[in-house]
Amino acid sequence: MIIAIIVVLVAIIIFLMIYNMSVHKKIDTYNNLNQKIVSLNVLQEFMDTISAEKSPDEKIKKINEILIEKYDIKYSTIVVYDGAEYTIKSTNVDEKHWPALSTLHNEEIFKDSIETATPKYITVDKEGERLPYQKMEFGRAKSAMFFPLYIDNVYIGYWIIESGKPHDFDQIDTTILEVVRNNIVSVIKTVDQQEIIEKIVREDKYSGLKTAEYLYGEGKRRLEQYDKTAICMFKIINIVDINEKLGRNTGNNIISEISNVVRQNISAEYVFVRYMGPKFAIAFSGIDVDGIDKFLIQLKKSVEEIKIKQAEEDLYEDEKPKAVSPKINIAVTTYYKGTAIEGTTKKLEEYLDYADSKESQINYI
Repeated sequence: MIIAIIVVLVAIIIFLMIYNMSVHKKIDTYNNLNQKIVSLNVLQEFMDTISAEKSPDEKIKKINEILIEKYDIKYSTIVVYDGAEYTIKSTNVDEKHWPALSTLHNEEIFKDSIETATPKYITVDKEGERLPYQKMEFGRAKSAMFFPLYIDNVYIGYWIIESGKPHDFDQIDTTILEVVRNNIVSVIKTVDQQEIIEKIVREDKYSGLKTAEYLYGEGKRRLEQYDKTAICMFKIINIVDINEKLGRNTGNNIISEISNVVRQNISAEYVFVRYMGPKFAIAFSGIDVDGIDKFLIQLKKSVEEIKIKQAEEDLYEDEKPKAVSPKINIAVTTYYKGTAIEGTTKKLEEYLDYADSKESQINYI
């Protein structure tokens, strides 16, 4: 009888062990599936952030906010090397700790991680201890994971996540975090290209206008507030003759005067740039092509009524200055929100460049 009871108990224990293993396996499967779903959602939010009309810094900050929220991270900091110095692009850590966080590349504990492009996990065992890179703080972080960031095998900075609990990242799935790290790199690469475009914006010497790059950066962000915008590009078709016959200084004065006339006649809400050489572009924010027809007729008239005397620098001795007026050819089209604005302007530019050299009218394309 006792043997039978023991056998039954052993059978029950074995059954419970098998059942427990099965439940544990299902929980692991659920957790893995849940992590994958979270990762997919995060990736989608990353893509939405990249395509949003925000500044590069705003995009990186948004990415960090997504990481903190979706992965329940206590502290997350993204640091990027810009070729001159290490800059904190985004963090939720108090500013007093920024000097320490922006110099982690100098810490011995992380140098091997940077050299080998592998993550580094560090933690303390007791509450009274502190992490190696912490010089003056005790209570903030007790665990940290350091991820060096590389673009095409070139080291560009690091991402560090921290927790206020010892051994808090012992069981974390590093595979998921590696995917997140790669997504961070993709975002930085994308916004870096955007930042390059925005940084090369210059103010044109003769017109006082921003160059075409402004239209692709800040200008586009302004246009994206509307579903569609009329884009106009005009070309001074007789500028070459003016430069050759009356002198380049006279040509430069024509550029300056045209810029002044147009600026005085358009709203500050519109984007007006010197596109390239004799070409200018105006983006009529939120205005339909049909709504600018009369304005363009008047604008063309105002520009072509300009009379500029030959610049003194272009005159020979005792030569009397001649007067000259510009002639322009105009091309207009619609820019739709979310599309490539450089493609839109390219279409206008090609039309003006290949049009008859004497054509001087308003063309809707």
